Amino acid sequence: MRLLMLATSQWLPRKDRTTGWILLFWRRNFKCLLRTWLMQMLLRFSDTGLEDDLRGNINLDVCMVTNEKNADGKEFLKDTYCIHSLPESAIPFDVYGVEDFKVEDTYVQNPTTHKFQEDPKTDPAVSKFQQEYEVFDLKIFHRKSRTGFEENKEFAIVMDSVVAGRYRITEYLGSAAFSKVVRAHDLHTGVDVCLKIIKNDKDFFDQSLDEIKLLKFVNKYDPDDDHHILRLYDYFYYQEHLFIVTELLRANLYEFQKYNQQSGDEVYFSLPRIQAIAQQCLEALVYLHHLNIVHCDLKPENILLKSYSRCEIKVIDLGSSCFLSDNLNLYVQSRSYRSPEVILGLPYDQKIDIWSLGCILAELYTGEVLFPNESVPIILARMIGTIGPIDMEMLASGQETQKYFTDDYDLFHKDEETGQLEYLIPEKSSLRRHLQCPDKKFVEFLSYLLQINPRNRPTASEALQHRWLSFKYSPTANQTRY
Repeated sequence: MRLLMLATSQWLPRKDRTTGWILLFWRRNFKCLLRTWLMQMLLRFSDTGLEDDLRGNINLDVCMVTNEKNADGKEFLKDTYCIHSLPESAIPFDVYGVEDFKVEDTYVQNPTTHKFQEDPKTDPAVSKFQQEYEVFDLKIFHRKSRTGFEENKEFAIVMDSVVAGRYRITEYLGSAAFSKVVRAHDLHTGVDVCLKIIKNDKDFFDQSLDEIKLLKFVNKYDPDDDHHILRLYDYFYYQEHLFIVTELLRANLYEFQKYNQQSGDEVYFSLPRIQAIAQQCLEALVYLHHLNIVHCDLKPENILLKSYSRCEIKVIDLGSSCFLSDNLNLYVQSRSYRSPEVILGLPYDQKIDIWSLGCILAELYTGEVLFPNESVPIILARMIGTIGPIDMEMLASGQETQKYFTDDYDLFHKDEETGQLEYLIPEKSSLRRHLQCPDKKFVEFLSYLLQINPRNRPTASEALQHRWLSFKYSPTANQTRY
């Protein structure tokens, strides 16, 4: 080591030899010694000393530490000589990450610590982009040595065929407006899964990307699967179709109730089970709403049974969901479960999900849709007759009010055959009369959820505190209307 030190000092200009000896004295790390020697070589032809050169380099953070005591008499813990480059700009955080949790887990624990470290030299446009956008990867499977479109725009469902070299199709489950759903066996994990195949349409594709982003987001913050939200397993692009792979669940509430009615079996949706479903749905909504997400399409078809015997459910289909900070769409929610504020074109928030839940629970009890899918004016008439009048403040502020009400706020509708306008007089009724339920606590709970004015409607957290949810039914209780 001493020979190398002597050799190094001979290469230095005389005025830098003292500095070199000071820096190299007591060196224990060969790499640090070599780095120092190379730095001294670079400075050989400089007119200023090492210290001045390093001070003038704005891209370097210099840390010179010796085993000697400093000017204040304090001793450093380590003897080293290091040159640290300044921190580089951080890459965008993928808050929707499902598998790659290394950085994101810390971000979840303490979101304020992970922000972009902006380089003063960074273009403002780049900086703004990094603040507003995040990235997630989409796997694309394509044929080798081949370009062009598939022969058929529709994806053919073939039993026992394998999708993307991994998922063997075993059963056709059904279809929706923009997708087909099949049961498949995952050849990698040995688990049966649900494959959602999105139709080859740009609008459907974009909406499904939103669903993927939201599912990744909500799954990430619920690692133990405690909040009754569908689990996302995989997603990819294959033969010009977007595939979404999720956990495999049972029938949705609409299908199962219909089957239960037609089969003549014992009524499944008893008050104790409706209570269990209400509890789980509210827990799911508390979780989503805590993340500033509005589901926007809660209905029996989007609540699936996970276990028949334990009456466990999962909330699915976040394709229409949005963040409160989004530019909220005027047309959300399926018509029979649409809240008054959405119908009237008023600003809305997460309480529209509470209204939908109230409609769903009433339907499970009676076996009938509370507000059947008819024209919007007729639905409004049923709302007013069953729940109560709409506040004048809401009517005066609604962007869509003039479509259904006159200037004097009389409800009207247009006859499709004659084209004439007809006044609608709501038939006086009540929720209690419609339900015909002897359980006052249950009727009170539904009345609590189905408040016309969203200001009077509870949040999901408040609804969970209602006394009906803590009432213990007897094991033999099986109170239903149908």
